[in-house]
Amino acid sequence: MEMDAATFEQLVVDELDLLPDDMVEGLDNVVFVVEDRAEDGTLDLLGLYDGWALTERDRYGVGELPDRIIVYREAHLAVCDDLDELRDELHTTLVHEIAHFYGIDDDRLHELGWA
Repeated sequence: MEMDAATFEQLVVDELDLLPDDMVEGLDNVVFVVEDRAEDGTLDLLGLYDGWALTERDRYGVGELPDRIIVYREAHLAVCDDLDELRDELHTTLVHEIAHFYGIDDDRLHELGWA
């Protein structure tokens, strides 16, 4: 599947807007970033939470750099065959990475059916 960066970024924004309010309201000092690929060049990684989970913060205050949720465009396009599949995968990736912000690990995500 092919898609330019601007169109992909708009899809990410659209999927974020569809997430439940109680999931996104607590995202304090978090930015969402779209990059083409992970730093190592792999297409295996769809997204990444870069920061300290709420459950691991002993101090956090004014002046802290924002946590980042990174969505990798080329990896998503490589695993999706059509727009509906891409939207579903973006939704799953966003929920997965937001869960990491809240301190939900991969094992618990699998238990919940989110990974």
